[in-house]
Amino acid sequence: QVQLEESGGGSEQPGGSLRLSCAASISTWNAFCMAWFRQRPEKQREAVAAFDIDGATDYADSVKGRFTVSKDNVENTLFLQMNNLAPEDTAMYYCVAKPPGNCTAKQHATAFPFWGQGTQVTVSS
Repeated sequence: QVQLEESGGGSEQPGGSLRLSCAASISTWNAFCMAWFRQRPEKQREAVAAFDIDGATDYADSVKGRFTVSKDNVENTLFLQMNNLAPEDTAMYYCVAKPPGNCTAKQHATAFPFWGQGTQVTVSS
């Protein structure tokens, strides 16, 4: 089992930045594909960024150039740096994990069996 806990959400103005963190409970998390999903109001959950076991990353087109996913293997923590935030980034953000293979931001939410509780990000002026 993998337990995930997100933190770092909050309110920010358009153009601002936030950094989300995801603490993983298992030391062997390096064997998992990790990703960030979000669910915007009245929308389905969508992948935002993925971090593969070999360090490869992938992003949804809507966040490319603005969001960066990274990992601290010592602290067992996954990060999502979000810059130049826009109102359409307002969503609940989830840290997720799955066994390796097809680790991209094109994966459907059902491909990921492990989910955190989520952290809310609100972008408004």
